[in-house]
Amino acid sequence: MGYKSDPYPFRLPPFSLLPLPILPTRSDSSEMSAPSCSASDLAPLLAGAGNSSAAAAQYICSQFDTVALQFTDATSAIDTTYLLFSAYLVFAMQLGFAMLCAGSVRAKNTMNIMLTNVLDAAAGALFYYLFGFAFAFGTPSNGFIGRHFFGLKRVPEPGFDYSYFLYQWAFAIAAAGITSGSIAERTQFVAYLVYSSFLTGFVYPIVSHWFWSADGWASPSRPVGESLLFRSGVIDFAGSGVVHLVGGIAGLWGAVIEGPRIGRFDHAGGSIALRGHSASLVVLGTFILWFGWYGFNPGSFISIYKSYGPIGSIHGQWSAVGRTAVTTTLAGCTAALTTLFGKRLQTGHWNVIDVCNGLLGGFAAITAGCSVVDPWAAVICGFVAAWLLIGLNKLAAKVKFDDPLEAAQLHGGCGAWGIIFTALFAREKYVNEVYPGRPGRPYGLFMGGGGRLLGAHIVQILVIAGWVSCTMGPLFYALHRIGLLRISPEDEMAGMDLTRHGGFAYVYDAEDSGSGKDGATAAGGFMLKSSNVRVEPNARAATNQV
Repeated sequence: MGYKSDPYPFRLPPFSLLPLPILPTRSDSSEMSAPSCSASDLAPLLAGAGNSSAAAAQYICSQFDTVALQFTDATSAIDTTYLLFSAYLVFAMQLGFAMLCAGSVRAKNTMNIMLTNVLDAAAGALFYYLFGFAFAFGTPSNGFIGRHFFGLKRVPEPGFDYSYFLYQWAFAIAAAGITSGSIAERTQFVAYLVYSSFLTGFVYPIVSHWFWSADGWASPSRPVGESLLFRSGVIDFAGSGVVHLVGGIAGLWGAVIEGPRIGRFDHAGGSIALRGHSASLVVLGTFILWFGWYGFNPGSFISIYKSYGPIGSIHGQWSAVGRTAVTTTLAGCTAALTTLFGKRLQTGHWNVIDVCNGLLGGFAAITAGCSVVDPWAAVICGFVAAWLLIGLNKLAAKVKFDDPLEAAQLHGGCGAWGIIFTALFAREKYVNEVYPGRPGRPYGLFMGGGGRLLGAHIVQILVIAGWVSCTMGPLFYALHRIGLLRISPEDEMAGMDLTRHGGFAYVYDAEDSGSGKDGATAAGGFMLKSSNVRVEPNARAATNQV
């Protein structure tokens, strides 16, 4: 995750009619240099003007200062607009999650899963506002947790950029959305409310503080003079670990404690597919997520107007933003094609659902290193991510682990691979550009940078797995013990749309949208006659539920 620096103005072009001296630049070449002007600089050039030379020099410099301030405002506005647009893209991913989840569950649970996605955003906003942002970025703080800005109180004024809060909130609810997919079709609504609030308000923010806050103990952007983990810190640029691994492990614990859905495995232990009801919604959700990922990964630079070299080199953060979008695209597309042919060899079918999941697995994997690897390395990332996802799905079926959206395997497994991948393929030049100020910083093992970065990233996987397991595991178990986690078998067989939400998401007959005769529960065209509900007579019949 990038860190926003102070705005810096464009360098002003020289006036053609006045031979100005060369303007000095800032010592930090990573930022665009600001023009400077003083009367003493200009007085010798205006010596021929007589007694008015000093006044003329002072006037010219005042005009430079005025224009420089205007450019400062412009660059700040550019960066803020870029961050806001990225935040909107990441938030749009909630719609993608909703469509993906809706298509991946059976029709009788569509309203339930859609409501949980709305809940993730709504409850997540309040709890991240009250607690989460403070735990994540409340400075000054210690290396473990932030301690300021609860409810956005006492934020730096007037320079605090509220768009940064919006962007980070969009990331927090993405982690909660991942978890909801793992426990779909069998979880009580109150359990969704409890876990979503806890995850976005406490569990996720602390992890993001460790790796993304400048105060975090494993952050690669700690102030100069403070030690870095393995002299490198953890390079998890957009969250393969912070977002995807956190959400995947939380979902893993929820699914394990709840157990599989009724009918998912037969008495002999064989796997029975409980297919989602709409491949069209899955594809729609995948494309929306794909579009949103261009805010998720490139947007994590936070700002776009920042120079990586001397003035006029036309090389800056805008170049890295474009490269990051390319690596993101290549990893996802490679994973999609690899999954397409890999599953074809296994099953003999061209399965669009598998391709969509493979694509998303490639995106989850490249998220950590998207800004510091070459495009060719992104192809390797996506290729390995696809085979890893295929293998994890086979393992899940073997051990009777039921995750309706493959979220734990996709986000947890591919996210962990992305962390390792970054430690192997991070390029020295890109690392120093994205994380400046630390000469000799370790980079990818396969790129000649040694094993220090790999060591730091292994630590990241272990601490995230430990932290989420120690927090979300007990929470799900406590909900299970007090009877608030899983719905009853009768409700599960009938479907939560009818038993918990008053009807179904679809109307199957034109007459069902009528006035409510014969037990109809129609309302606004979104309900179904309860007398027409088909409840599976046995577990195996659940596989044929539309």
